[in-house]
Amino acid sequence: MFISVLITFFVVVLVLYFISVAPLDGRGKQIARVVTIVIGVASALKYLLVF
Repeated sequence: MFISVLITFFVVVLVLYFISVAPLDGRGKQIARVVTIVIGVASALKYLLVF
């Protein structure tokens, strides 16, 4: 369980890095970051058996 949460955190950080490098405008990057963080938190909560 703990390893799954760590993998989820690592994937979210990696995706956020790729979003910051991507050639998007400011608004697009902001939306992509919010969506990534929401999906990452939901996934981490799923692994922690909250949902």
